[in-house]
Amino acid sequence: MLQQDSRLSFKKIADRTGISIPTAFNRVRKLESNGVLKGYTVKLDSVKLGYDLTMVTLVQVEGEHLTEIEDEISKVPNVLAIYDLMGEYDAAIISRFKDKESLNAFRKNVLASPHVRRALSNIVSSIVKEDLKISLLNGRD
Repeated sequence: MLQQDSRLSFKKIADRTGISIPTAFNRVRKLESNGVLKGYTVKLDSVKLGYDLTMVTLVQVEGEHLTEIEDEISKVPNVLAIYDLMGEYDAAIISRFKDKESLNAFRKNVLASPHVRRALSNIVSSIVKEDLKISLLNGRD
């Protein structure tokens, strides 16, 4: 329920699940303390904010420098996600930009790193699905 609406009150959670308000409160706090709930946020429409260029970049890095490169790239505000990969490439970077100039500057910066062996950048033509929620209710959420 919190994935759908993180502003739900403990009363609404209790009503919908058939438990008491204190029980709902305790369960949410336990999820927080166990690190299952990592925070509460809002979902922004990046296109309406002007970030309508999405790029997926695959990089090959000299093995011992992968963490260093990922740490450096993760500090760039336009970077939404970095995934370690198994296969031909070592990492995938998902990033968003307002204009081609900033996208190109980021791409060139990645390529300029002395430990990046190869980078393959793809500009997304359309987003078919973008949702980081995990289905916990067997498709009923």
